[in-house]
Amino acid sequence: MAKTAYIFPGQGSQYVGMGQDLYNTYPSAKAVFDRADEILGFPLSKLCFEGSEEELELTVNAQPALLVTSIAALEAAREAYPGALPEPIFTAGHSLGEYTALTLAGVLNFETAVTMACERGRLMYEAGLEKPGAMAAVIGMNRELLGEICNETGAFIANLNCPGQIVISGTKERVANAMKIAKERGAKLAIQLQVSGAFHSPLMSSAAEGLTSYIVKTEIADPVLPVIGNTTARELATAEMVRDELIEQVCNCIRWEDTIRYMLSRGVDNFIEIGPGEVLTGLVQRISDDVTILNIGDCDAVELLKA
Repeated sequence: MAKTAYIFPGQGSQYVGMGQDLYNTYPSAKAVFDRADEILGFPLSKLCFEGSEEELELTVNAQPALLVTSIAALEAAREAYPGALPEPIFTAGHSLGEYTALTLAGVLNFETAVTMACERGRLMYEAGLEKPGAMAAVIGMNRELLGEICNETGAFIANLNCPGQIVISGTKERVANAMKIAKERGAKLAIQLQVSGAFHSPLMSSAAEGLTSYIVKTEIADPVLPVIGNTTARELATAEMVRDELIEQVCNCIRWEDTIRYMLSRGVDNFIEIGPGEVLTGLVQRISDDVTILNIGDCDAVELLKA
């Protein structure tokens, strides 16, 4: 019998129009968006459905928008075909997606998750203004070699996404230097990313401090479903471990490849990416070709569940 994990996307998967078909088709998805609008006090749903791309891409907007759309997709799938989705034995999310996974696991209630995602986005955006930085995707180089280059240049490894795809972060000058050296030493590509700051690096220290102050006052429960943490690639067993993880991941590396490999080592052979886009689906395919992968992000994908 297949063992399933649910995985949730992070920033970069957003697009204008996401979730609108789910909202118009499934009352459960509509309820998710309507509740988020009420919690935040502004029409997040309108921003997702018809806002400008520039506005949606703002970190403070993209983060709660992705969480809400992902949860709406899950609720729509459950409404459309009760029992069709296999129950997960693990869950995980990439960066912001970890908040969605924690919501599924009962660690955060929906209101807390939405408001915390919005606060996290605001703090990270402001940290990017305070300490401007850059990020770049390096393709075709292993983590050991790129780690050496980061040590030389003062850049940081921000995302270990999959074999041959690693994201670095840091000041603009240091990232540019690391990109140059990586290409000289055999990387196939080094592409600067369009982001508002040096995420998952020490340049986000002020965001981590602000989030710490927020989290210590927030009610967090022990997980009822095993969540694999971004920074440890191991199970977050207690509320205290979750608090530490959420603070640590702001300034530290997202070990996504290691997270997937941990779940594979525990027998997972079926991954379901729930939310906009198919970024994580592509990463899982590059990590293992011996698993089944399903993506649920819109009505067409939900309809496939009846097959």
